[in-house]
Amino acid sequence: MLNFTSTVRNFSLPALMAAAILVGSTGCKNGKDKQNTKDSTSKVDSASIAIPTGLGSPITYDPNKRYIFLAFDDGPQPPGTINCKSIFHEEGVKATFFLVGMHMFDPLRKRIVDSLNNSYPEFVTGNHSTSHGFRDHYASFYKNVDSAVNDVLKAQNDLNLKLKIARLPGMNTWASAGEIKGPNSSKNVAKALDSLGYTIIGWDIEWQFIKGSTPKQGAEQLAADVNKMLDGNGMPTYQQNAIVLLAHDRMFAKPQYADSLRKFISILKQDKRNVFETLDHYPTVQNRK
Repeated sequence: MLNFTSTVRNFSLPALMAAAILVGSTGCKNGKDKQNTKDSTSKVDSASIAIPTGLGSPITYDPNKRYIFLAFDDGPQPPGTINCKSIFHEEGVKATFFLVGMHMFDPLRKRIVDSLNNSYPEFVTGNHSTSHGFRDHYASFYKNVDSAVNDVLKAQNDLNLKLKIARLPGMNTWASAGEIKGPNSSKNVAKALDSLGYTIIGWDIEWQFIKGSTPKQGAEQLAADVNKMLDGNGMPTYQQNAIVLLAHDRMFAKPQYADSLRKFISILKQDKRNVFETLDHYPTVQNRK
């Protein structure tokens, strides 16, 4: 893994340490807040950011197994995050939570973040930025590479994240060790973060939601789609024999939808080939340690 502090010091982006950082609350792709994204400025001292270290030892992939990475975005968002954490624990499956810095604004949410950070090997936390792409103003966020990078660095520090694993807000982007895949609009930000030692994780399949953060697919449909992709009968996954699911914590705030999450996991557990893992064991993360 690259040395975080020395890499930041050698990084060529001239304005890396002075960028617009917002505060507020929103979710992926559906926030419509019109706040000016350039109202306030926050600087991050690279020397104050702890050097993240790897957690688990690399695993050896079994070609007869199928690896499922549950990766939930936008936390902490109680009660959804709490429900997800409880269900994963009760079902005995591992998961990764991508956290947003501006969502940690009260003591309860800080306790949730601390709990997740200290729940390895059951859970891993990842970086989903501070402002969620300037409160979903993605065009502005990705156009200003320096401020976008600083937005992610601030979240790393504020959330006390142990790994340099990030998911870019609103963009299905992958990056690791110089290999970048995703929309052109986010590639420069992904490239910059990759040069700082971050692994960017996108998704192979999404549990979509409709108005009110209601899950769009039922548990049976989504489980069938996951099995289809792992069997090689659907769209290919980014890494062979592994699938990354995107969902959002807030989708499972209500009991009936929390039950749907539990049912989805129960269906997948019926196939003994399926292994649930945390993203510190995803191939592109393991390979750059």
